Amino acid sequence: MSLRQQIPRLRHLLIVVIAMALVALLWQSDEQSHPDSAADLRGPDEPDSFVVNGVFRSYSEDGALKSELHSERIEQFDNRKVAHLMSPRAVIRNTGTEQPWVLEAAEGRYERNQEQLHLSGNVAITRPLDDGAQARLSSDRLTLDNRRRIVHTDAPVVLDSPRGVTHAVGLKGWIDDRVLELQSQVEGRYDLRSSSP
Repeated sequence: MSLRQQIPRLRHLLIVVIAMALVALLWQSDEQSHPDSAADLRGPDEPDSFVVNGVFRSYSEDGALKSELHSERIEQFDNRKVAHLMSPRAVIRNTGTEQPWVLEAAEGRYERNQEQLHLSGNVAITRPLDDGAQARLSSDRLTLDNRRRIVHTDAPVVLDSPRGVTHAVGLKGWIDDRVLELQSQVEGRYDLRSSSP
């Protein structure tokens, strides 16, 4: 057979080989574009789930309500066991009293394994005092350790009460004991006058 007679056959063979190569490339590229799991579809920065206007409650061993956590939006990341909260508000109840601590912030991050809520941005704690007035603590960031029942920060804090204002850097507070320990650079201004005329 002459070369002229083989050219149409070679052309058809070449077209078949090219077509098979294209099909193989398309098949392989199609397989790579499909993620293996839902987590791959979301990507590392997308939550596994979210809750809108969520309320979570924690109870003591005897069934008493210990704390409530409210948030406009909670994004949960299952692999990291972390939840991001928008505008969190936590109500923490003391043992033996009806007067709760109320914690609010712009953002929060809850670590499930440690039962810690890290608050940031306009953090405020308000608490009723025995005389019916309120005390307010403000800071840029604060951590609530629900397991140990303490709050702490190394950031500057301001404590406002009806009798005065205290500025400090860092604090530790025991929720059930109703005790705050200011860490350093403590400065206060107080009105020690009697409330009677």
